[in-house]
Amino acid sequence: MKKVLFLPFLQISSGHHQVADSLIDGLMELDSTIECHKVDILHYGYGKLEQLISTIYLKWIDHFPQTYSWIYRKIVCENQYQDKRYRHYEWLFTHVMESILEEEQPDIIVCTHALPSYLLSQLKERKGIQTPVVNVYTDYFIHQLWGKNNIDFHFVPSLKMKEFLLDKGVKDSEIFVTGIPVHHQFSSVNTWLPLDSSKLNFMITGGNLGVGLIQKFVTKVKEERIHYHVLCGKNHSLYNRLKELPHSNVTPIPYISSRQKMDELYDSCDGIITKPGGVTISESLFKRVPIFVYHTLPGQEEMNMEQLSQLGLASPFYDWKYDDAFEKRLLQFYQDDNVIHQYEQNLNQYHAHLNPTTPAELIYQLGAVSH
Repeated sequence: MKKVLFLPFLQISSGHHQVADSLIDGLMELDSTIECHKVDILHYGYGKLEQLISTIYLKWIDHFPQTYSWIYRKIVCENQYQDKRYRHYEWLFTHVMESILEEEQPDIIVCTHALPSYLLSQLKERKGIQTPVVNVYTDYFIHQLWGKNNIDFHFVPSLKMKEFLLDKGVKDSEIFVTGIPVHHQFSSVNTWLPLDSSKLNFMITGGNLGVGLIQKFVTKVKEERIHYHVLCGKNHSLYNRLKELPHSNVTPIPYISSRQKMDELYDSCDGIITKPGGVTISESLFKRVPIFVYHTLPGQEEMNMEQLSQLGLASPFYDWKYDDAFEKRLLQFYQDDNVIHQYEQNLNQYHAHLNPTTPAELIYQLGAVSH
């Protein structure tokens, strides 16, 4: 294997890019001679239009969340067991994908977004493209836009999603339960117990862009037995406002680029209060940190939360919006041995199904076998 092509979508900071970057770093760690290229099909084909679409997309989610949620579910989540054609995407992007493949000439292709996967599935069926394609799913569910039966390999987030693909006719040998890939610099944890149940440390995150209701949440905290470390991402305004608050138990943290520092932060906290973005959740599961979801963005995050709740891997924590005693629920989680035991069981069951080989190593092996 000489060249790996990674295909996320859009250029805004997202799980699609984070997962691609983690896999690239993992491959380079294995073999520094590998060429890894990351290409956004929209930017490649339509240039500056990508930035406009990214801006509209973020504003749509922010200002009309219910409309976005309804349309998202309607287009990609209804009738999951029926195959759909998205001819408008084919018309807009098939020629762009063909140009990328002609220019890049990759030995293996990794899709971290559904649209490139769909286009490649169509091209494999109609034009007999032989380059192996790997779907790396970056959420805890698989929607209709993803290419399936014509894709060579699938890295799925959970056993439940493997069973979903098997029902869709994908071969068992083509599916690997990897979880959503995390960076190799994160150190694995085999067991979890609160560091000190009388004084708890929580990390609060809303993503690298500081999206969410973090400021409103923090202004309502009162419990002195809980210290909150708030990841502000690149939201400088949020960081400065939190610095001005008279809360001795709140520590705002600016954007962290070092994965080693993030790893240390995970190791030092007893739980994470977050929204259910795929990468943050996957890192928390990898580090065995209890997850409390305080807010969900429409679309993907709503679907993620449904799956995580069913697996018993994340606790909904929305009552902070209307219940002033919401922090008692956090304390009760750590004071109830039965709750802790059940959570550990759920975590152990999730980890037991994960492939022991890292996703980067799997890509390396599959690329070598395919050629």
